[in-house]
Order: sequence, then C-alpha cells, then structure tokens
Amino acid sequence: MSMTNFDVFISSFEQAITLKPQGMSGVNKVFLIGNLGKDPEYRHMEGGIMVAKFPLATTEYFKNKEGNRQDQTEWHNIVLWRGLAEAAEKLQLRKGHMVFIEGKLRTRSWEKDGVKRYATEIIAENMTMLSKRDAQGGGQGDFNGGGDPTPPIADMGGDLPF
Repeated sequence: MSMTNFDVFISSFEQAITLKPQGMSGVNKVFLIGNLGKDPEYRHMEGGIMVAKFPLATTEYFKNKEGNRQDQTEWHNIVLWRGLAEAAEKLQLRKGHMVFIEGKLRTRSWEKDGVKRYATEIIAENMTMLSKRDAQGGGQGDFNGGGDPTPPIADMGGDLPF
C-alpha cells in the first residue's frame, strides 16, 4: 500500500506534536484591529511609569441562514505601559478611534469579598493609530513598546508585505 502526500503530511504532523523538543516554549501573540470603546484611562505608577487602559471592540460580520448580515462584537481590555501609554496620550487617542494593537495575552487574578476574580488583558507591545485624529491634530501614528515612532503605513510606499 503506497502512501499519499496527505498520509505523509499526517504522519509528519503526528510526529511533530508527539516529539516536542525539551525546553520549547509556546507562542503568545495577539493582533487586533478595532475601535476604542471609551477614552483611555491614564495613571502614573511609582517611579513615574505611565500606564493606559481602554476597552477595544473588534467586530466580525457574517450572513445568517436567512442571508441577513449579522455582526458579532468582542471586547478586549488593552493595557499600554511606559512609552506606548505616553504615545497614546500624545496622539490624543479617544473613544471611536481605530487602532492596530500587537501584544500578548495576560491573565491576572485577585480576591474580592472572598471571591476569586480573573481578568484577561492584552499587554500591547506595538500600536498603530489607523483613523485620523480630529482637525486639531490630524495624522496617523505608529509606536512600539519603547514609544519611538516608526513610519506610518502610508509612508512605506503603500506596498504591504502580505
């Protein structure tokens, strides 16, 4: 009995998942494009470290069985630290602005009134403002975790690598 390409693929896949090398870590990476659900909340921590938090809405559209367009919105808790928080304040991020967030998932827990509570947040590593600011500021901004601006997508000649 000869093996097809599919059989070879399945065999290779099974070996890969059962022979995970020692010390190999997983991947914790999130990419989101959405709209701010409210203005960011800014705080200054000890040592002058700035943090910003805001909810981000991402909406997917699909057609139901009857062919009618439906939407499904997910809400994500975004946390910006240090330079990213400062950049968000400088860009004057506001409710409704569209942003691209690249980051990682982090779940934290605490106890309140004897009940253990959990919150899952996106810790942003990079942020790009996609919608233009109002007439006072105008423009787009692209910032990484260090808070250093990088060229907006429009300045890259319009060619995206994907």
